[in-house]
Amino acid sequence: MKRRLPVYILLFVALVSACSGSATTQNNNSAGASAGSQQAKTADNQNRELQKELEQIAAAAKGRVGVQAVVIETGETVSLNPNEHFPMQSVYKFPIGMAVLQQVDAGKLKLEQRVRVEKSDFVREGQRSPVRDKNPQGVELSVGELLRFAVSESDGTASDVLLKLAGGAEAVNGYLKQLEVTDLVVANSEKEIGQDWETQYRNWASPESAVKLLRALYDGRGLSAQSQKLLLKLMTETPTGPKRLKGLLPVGTIVAHKTGTSGANASGINAATNDIGIVTLPNGRHLAIAVFVSDSPANEATREGVIAKVARAVWDKWSK
Repeated sequence: MKRRLPVYILLFVALVSACSGSATTQNNNSAGASAGSQQAKTADNQNRELQKELEQIAAAAKGRVGVQAVVIETGETVSLNPNEHFPMQSVYKFPIGMAVLQQVDAGKLKLEQRVRVEKSDFVREGQRSPVRDKNPQGVELSVGELLRFAVSESDGTASDVLLKLAGGAEAVNGYLKQLEVTDLVVANSEKEIGQDWETQYRNWASPESAVKLLRALYDGRGLSAQSQKLLLKLMTETPTGPKRLKGLLPVGTIVAHKTGTSGANASGINAATNDIGIVTLPNGRHLAIAVFVSDSPANEATREGVIAKVARAVWDKWSK
């Protein structure tokens, strides 16, 4: 006759087996968690090193520097004063251009639509305007031509005409709100900005919101595919700011960007040296980056060098 083991012994064996299995699973999970934790720690350390490098680069400006850089496909981010407000200067022609193209998509405007630019529309001498310089008596241009002048050539007169066509600053800000870009404000025309020193500060953006708008463009939010393609083309073809975001990147790097530049006041302080854009990395990913240099006594080469060095540091970090 076979002897049966007492029930309590069988239960004990089952319990021990369960605990052993659980311990093995916990050990495996612990090993995996440990490896993941180590990877996260390494990435965090690398980001801190990059941020420290950006801080060292920014110090040369001796003013305020704001940076936001995001790898669109992965969400990897580095920033410096991302929520501070910086005067945009001509960077604001980018959101104005988006708002105009949204009106085109809605059928309220047409790219081929002709618009008369009068002498009274001209920004003052000293403000950039190829339209004014080439046509001192005024000219008739299409909406598409005005977009090219405003976005690619950074023409203040063309930008003001487009701002009117878009419905004014309130309409542009309303469009931005629809895109959930709230920390970026268009308040004045270029002509108004040129009247005094302080007005430029009313037209501001945080680096974080500037990048949010770049990502909206990249994702095709708020614009048709055709309008998105056109705006990216205009931003890629711009001749302005060759020593800023593009300055230290490999020749041939695709950068769709918009610059912004102010003059200096009587004390030699420059309010704005800016560049924001989308950089195509060699690994096929895309970097949305905004760099604002404000209230700086440094010379132009130094201010532009800060932007170029920031872009290069981020490139070196995420281009592999």
